[in-house]
Amino acid sequence: MRSRAIFLRFKTLMSFGILCALCSTLLGCEAFVKKFTRKPNKEKAPEEMVLQPEEYPSLFKNNQEAYQQYFLYWQSWQEELGNALLSVNSQKKQLSCIDQAIKNLTQLKTLLDEGKAAALDAYIQQSLALREDIAADIYAQNTNANRFAAEKLKRNIMRNFSYSKTKNHIL
Repeated sequence: MRSRAIFLRFKTLMSFGILCALCSTLLGCEAFVKKFTRKPNKEKAPEEMVLQPEEYPSLFKNNQEAYQQYFLYWQSWQEELGNALLSVNSQKKQLSCIDQAIKNLTQLKTLLDEGKAAALDAYIQQSLALREDIAADIYAQNTNANRFAAEKLKRNIMRNFSYSKTKNHIL
């Protein structure tokens, strides 16, 4: 019985000691208080203003080289469009291809004189109409018709706007 009383006294003493240690740790620990204290925001240094815009060199040496490159870009995107329509890829891929093809045709138009630019503008309008047809074909029911239209458009542009036929009309 005496050992039981000693054990209870020891248990009470230990729990009191642990409780005191816990309280002193939580209340008196500077690291604990420091950890949960909000730190003031530091002011950001002002960004340095650019006073002179930097001019980057042109990608192409002259307009002839630019025309050849944009024509090659258009041709590759148009072929990619034909492949996307043939394999019935996602509509997003088809729209991406036609958008890139139209972008490169527009770049070609800026390099041509007024007469040839007007002729190319008709093909750009046909490309935009084809884009609308592809966008409207949600369930891919008209992919063959769209593919034939894309191939016809490609043939006509290749025939009328190859570099050999337009080199005298480049600005």
